[in-house]
Amino acid sequence: MRRILVVEDSASTRSFIRSALEAGDRLGPCDVVEAASGFDALRLLPRGPYDLVITDINMPDINGLELVQFIRKSDRHRSTALIIISTQSSEKDRQRGLSLGADEYMAKPLSADDLISTVDRLLTGRPEASG
Repeated sequence: MRRILVVEDSASTRSFIRSALEAGDRLGPCDVVEAASGFDALRLLPRGPYDLVITDINMPDINGLELVQFIRKSDRHRSTALIIISTQSSEKDRQRGLSLGADEYMAKPLSADDLISTVDRLLTGRPEASG
């Protein structure tokens, strides 16, 4: 079973992402863990490992870019797939997120189909986390 950490301060967006991931037949069963902030994510990461982290950028306390940097510097989590989701959708914002180590940068609003396709592409061929 794939483990996915969704880091998003908007409860409705977290719920949408969870529903899309759990309904995505292509992904198979997923254990979706939710964090309402970057700080919550840092608290949950040691309970991993996770196959994928999906994070917003604009959040209270620790933002998504800081979270991406932390994950990429961590021996335990550096190979975890990472998707940034954000309303900041300029090419400059996208390049910054990718240069910090995100595997994908998706602009909000998200479509469930695009999200599932991206997650499927990133997780295909990666061994599942064991933990």
